[in-house]
Amino acid sequence: MTYMIEGLAPDRFAPLFAMDDAGLAAINARRVTATADMGFPCRISLEDARAGEELILLHHVSHDVETPYRSAYAIYVRSGVDAARYRDELPPVFAGRPIALRAFDAAGMLQTARLAAPGEADGAIRDLFADAGIAYIDAHNAAHGCFAARIERDGV
Repeated sequence: MTYMIEGLAPDRFAPLFAMDDAGLAAINARRVTATADMGFPCRISLEDARAGEELILLHHVSHDVETPYRSAYAIYVRSGVDAARYRDELPPVFAGRPIALRAFDAAGMLQTARLAAPGEADGAIRDLFADAGIAYIDAHNAAHGCFAARIERDGV
C-alpha cells in the first residue's frame, strides 16, 4: 500500500501576496513574518518557514464536502515555493508534531480517526488505509487544530 501527500497548489494563493494589508484584512487574512524556524508551517511546501520569511495567514476550507464534516481553519502559505509531493514518506511539517488523522470514505463521511505522536504517523496512515473503505485522510496539527495535508491512496 502506498500513499501520496501533496502540498496545496500555489496558484490559488499567489494573488494574496500582491494585496496590501487592508485588502488582506478585508478577507480576514494577514501578512505575517516568521519569528522562528519552526511554528509557521507552509501548506504549499509542507515545510516550516524560516525566521524572517513572509507568509500569509488565511482561512482555508480544507474539507469542502456537503456533509456535517465540512471543515475550515487558519493556515499559512508562502510565496515562491512549489507544491510539495511525498510518496510513502512524511513531509517535514509532520516532524516533531503530534498529528490528528481523520479518515473519510468517498462520500466525505468520517469513518475513524487516530492521534499519532511524533514518529508514529506513517504507521497510523498505513493502518487506516488497510481499511478499503477509507478513501482519504486529512491530517491536522493536533495541538492547534490546523489542516496539515490531505493524504491520498497512491495506486502506483
